[in-house]
Amino acid sequence: MTDLWRNDPRFPDVRIHESSYVDASVSIGKGTVIWHFCHLLTEVSIGQRCSIGQNVMIGPRVRIGDGCKIQNNVSLYEGVILEEDVFCGPSCVFTNATNPRAFISRKAVPEPTRVKRGATIGANATIICGRTIGAYGFVAAGAVVTSDIPDFALMAGVPARRIGWVSRAGEMLGGDLICPRDGSRYRLQPDGNLEPASD
Repeated sequence: MTDLWRNDPRFPDVRIHESSYVDASVSIGKGTVIWHFCHLLTEVSIGQRCSIGQNVMIGPRVRIGDGCKIQNNVSLYEGVILEEDVFCGPSCVFTNATNPRAFISRKAVPEPTRVKRGATIGANATIICGRTIGAYGFVAAGAVVTSDIPDFALMAGVPARRIGWVSRAGEMLGGDLICPRDGSRYRLQPDGNLEPASD
């Protein structure tokens, strides 16, 4: 059986499938896997222990933190920042212009989109550029995010609206704000947002 994993001296301890392309000035952390038919453009930075699924395009100048999982058929354009442990579901969409026109180039001023630590974006969800998804937020499959999302918010619909709260473990919280998986406790802040309760 032929070994289809490239041995690229630029990236020790990184697995890159031979069908994928990695441009110059890219950094990839140890333990990361780049699967089939991917393209990493110039000045992309990917952290350690990430999984980049098939047919993913990243860049240029995109930053991805440690432990992220990007599923198949996702494009991350300039201006996107994924913090640590972000999950991007299959075919989710990040836009790179609020009001695109084929005959007007808007590449000079990318609108930054930040996905904070531990957040999840479901399959086929769309994130309009220039928005922030809060830490451990959860965007349901097919949702369209048109505004910033608070930490721990569960968002669904078109446009996406908050339909509940989720724990750090990704479980929907009931009225007691206790995670059914790990027992962690949360509380509402005066501004209506959620935070972990201190012990």
